[in-house]
Amino acid sequence: MQELLDDFSWGVAFLIFTLFVVMDILYAYYTLSVTRIQPLRASTAAAVMYFVNAVGVMNYVDNPLYLFPIATGSFVGTYAIMKREQRKTNQAGPGAVSKTDGT
Repeated sequence: MQELLDDFSWGVAFLIFTLFVVMDILYAYYTLSVTRIQPLRASTAAAVMYFVNAVGVMNYVDNPLYLFPIATGSFVGTYAIMKREQRKTNQAGPGAVSKTDGT
């Protein structure tokens, strides 16, 4: 355990946290883009997500302590995008139709 702590970098942890905030925002954005039939947006989000995910895997394979900033970043990213979508839905009012024109 001491070796894991010695190899742990707060700078790397913050970078991973930030990347996974972005990744989960992209994941939610990807899901919304798929359901709205927006192929370019969905495929771009997917490509970036896989890249960010690979960076995370490379880090936690070497040190499983990096799973904590990954999980925390994922929570924050998903929460942020869902709150944003909730606000948009609430502002649109009841019966609002989502945009599905592919843009």
